[in-house]
Amino acid sequence: MIQCCLTIFGGMAVVLDQNEYPYIEQVKHLPVYLTGIGGTEWQGHIIREEGYYWHQILLCSGGSGVLKYDNTSVRISDNCLFFLPADYPHEYYPDEIKWDTRYVAFDGYACRDILSELNMTGPMVIKVADTCSMKKLYDKIFVALKSDKVYGNYTCSGLVYSYILEFYRLASDIAVKGGAEKSNILMPALNYIDNNFRNDFSVAVLAEISGVSQQYLCRIFKQTMNLRPNEYITRRRLIEAKKLLSESDIPVSDVAAQSGFSDTGYFCTVFRRYESITPVEYRKIYKN
Repeated sequence: MIQCCLTIFGGMAVVLDQNEYPYIEQVKHLPVYLTGIGGTEWQGHIIREEGYYWHQILLCSGGSGVLKYDNTSVRISDNCLFFLPADYPHEYYPDEIKWDTRYVAFDGYACRDILSELNMTGPMVIKVADTCSMKKLYDKIFVALKSDKVYGNYTCSGLVYSYILEFYRLASDIAVKGGAEKSNILMPALNYIDNNFRNDFSVAVLAEISGVSQQYLCRIFKQTMNLRPNEYITRRRLIEAKKLLSESDIPVSDVAAQSGFSDTGYFCTVFRRYESITPVEYRKIYKN
């Protein structure tokens, strides 16, 4: 007899050998929403020549299997996570008698844009030391869906978004060798920017502080912050500018100077490029 695997969250039992498909008409207007969730200790052979209708993130918490896509075979073992975009051909099957998997399927009108922004446009496989954070979110989604028939779908929408971001965070940490290197390299540069954004300085200064080459620092910035160093500096200056515009009545020229922009005209151009309105318009909107 096959016994269902249970996890406990908030005093409630979450059954793994069970699939749940919420009523999605209620939440189709949301940018991200849950379309299905489930899991089994005895994952079978799945072949989808035209892909699956929805995006999926799957988690392996025991046993092992094989994922195939794009003429590539990847072994999926304990503490592996893999993402499969909608409509992407794939196949997966166990290579042991028992393969424990859990999946979260999702969609939404903004889903593809969000995934594109996170560089999640193709299948991704990551292996982490601990999947505890993902398992907790999985359990929260399952419990929210089962315990609240009226508003559970809305709660699940936010949790699914958190689930996607947590997968991305774990993948990003791996991309920079587990996160430790990221902190060692970026934190000195980020602290310097935060303390000196009003002054002029180059990427070479940041690289020297971080103890790496300019090229390597730029690559780490792009991998982790999705920005180049100069873009990050500009955004930090704009944060200060918006604070001054909303909390004071000083002239725009002074706002520019105190935010690190030496030229008021350039400041207004950059502000409009990033915020889609002028500094004066921003101040009026905030005051109103």
